[in-house]
Amino acid sequence: MHIAPHDNKNKPIVDVDHDLVPLNYFNIVKLTKGETFEYQVAGYETCIVPATGTVDVDVEGASYPRLGNRGVDVWDGEPEGVYVPTGAHVRMTCVSDATEVFIAGAKYDKVLEPFDVRADGIDLVQYGSDDTKTHRKIKHILGANHHDRVGRLLVSELYTVGAGGWSGFPSHKHDTDRLPDETRHDETYNFRFKPNYGSGLQMLQREDNEPGDAYHIMDGSTVMIDKGYHPCCVLPGYEMYYFTILGGLSQRSLKQYFQPTHEEQLHTIPGIMDMVAKFK
Repeated sequence: MHIAPHDNKNKPIVDVDHDLVPLNYFNIVKLTKGETFEYQVAGYETCIVPATGTVDVDVEGASYPRLGNRGVDVWDGEPEGVYVPTGAHVRMTCVSDATEVFIAGAKYDKVLEPFDVRADGIDLVQYGSDDTKTHRKIKHILGANHHDRVGRLLVSELYTVGAGGWSGFPSHKHDTDRLPDETRHDETYNFRFKPNYGSGLQMLQREDNEPGDAYHIMDGSTVMIDKGYHPCCVLPGYEMYYFTILGGLSQRSLKQYFQPTHEEQLHTIPGIMDMVAKFK
């Protein structure tokens, strides 16, 4: 499902127990200098990631000052984040001229400890190639490096490398718990483009070799992936970014199931198995 760009007025775009992606939570909060925002999400662990700007964050008395170092857009510096335990009370204060903050969440019933991830702690993987038009970079904020400190939530930023091309290919899905072949992970994206008038396409093919759906995505589009194979692409001449939230039903580690029709393409894309290994 595609949610067109809009002013959400600091209200959740994907709220708790959503019909399509009940394992996910997503909000975008925009503040100006000195403004504050407080939240508490029962039953969901969350992660605060400034898209731009800088905030001071307080999680139940634990202080994480000056989170976020990016200026004009998500290409302007490295991401940072704060992990927020299930149901914890959070207060963030904008200390830059303005900020736009992503809040990602996954359903989880245990309470862990908060922690921050600064720019030097981001787990980076780059794979694909210009020849295969699959060249991209993934910056894991809550990835394999924090597996023992997080319940069900995976949070990453994905970038196309160069202008144009495909992401999420070979096509894969993760909508059914059937280990060792696949895990159920609901997924939510928020897209950005450079320049910001660029756009792309999100495909969603629910059955192998059967027609699916396609959504025209623009700067600020949100897409919820509930079921099916879901590659996306960006128009030639533009760069694409998407903020990625994954919430597991029974475990945190993601096991993708690659579409049988296109599975042989795994052998054509350099470094793709390194990418798979990082979603744990």
